[in-house]
Amino acid sequence: MTDITGRVALVTGANRGLGAAFVAALLERGASKVYAAARRPESIATDDPRVVPLQLDVTDADSIRRAAEVATDVTVLVNNAGIAANQSLVTGDLDEIRRELDTNYWGPVLVTRAFAPILEVNGGGAIVSMHSALSWLGVGSYSASKAALWSASNSTRVELAPAGIQVVGVHVGYVDTEMAADATGVKVPPQQVVQEALDAVANDEAEAVVGDTAQYVKSHLHEDVRVLYPQLAR
Repeated sequence: MTDITGRVALVTGANRGLGAAFVAALLERGASKVYAAARRPESIATDDPRVVPLQLDVTDADSIRRAAEVATDVTVLVNNAGIAANQSLVTGDLDEIRRELDTNYWGPVLVTRAFAPILEVNGGGAIVSMHSALSWLGVGSYSASKAALWSASNSTRVELAPAGIQVVGVHVGYVDTEMAADATGVKVPPQQVVQEALDAVANDEAEAVVGDTAQYVKSHLHEDVRVLYPQLAR
């Protein structure tokens, strides 16, 4: 298990929404430093000396490399940065679908590849990746990108365990942030998401399944596919 107290963390997409909530929660739990990573680090508004704005574009390999050269003391990584293009996989804009996969799948994979050796050298730690309830429920390109990340987390969890690196996947429905501003239905407060995610880290768990939507979807994964997709019913 990973105690946050005294840890150095890095959060991608930290300039707003869930990323900003992760930064605040990590500090509340005793992190000694948090690299608040964003494409535009000047967008990180803080007067807390423990928060270090860091330029990081998860779709740019050179940017990831430069960030890893700076943040060599990290032991907790939060892969939070993501976008929602919400395209049809059959008829949607392929450029948008690729952009979504580059951000939501390849971004966390490449950031993990860059920082896993750093965590190992520093004695181990934790990687938290934001999946989604839609990693288990297919509704287009966003779901595909998050399902790919879920699979990647399962693989890296096994691969990194011998190095003392815990991998936590966070599944949640709509979160009450700007990304879901136009969505209808129940939205989970970002503070709840980050607290349950960090509880999973502290309790040595592999997943945080946050909110009723994510819990409902997971509870039906073992059933016939038509339970989650009633439009397929005979």
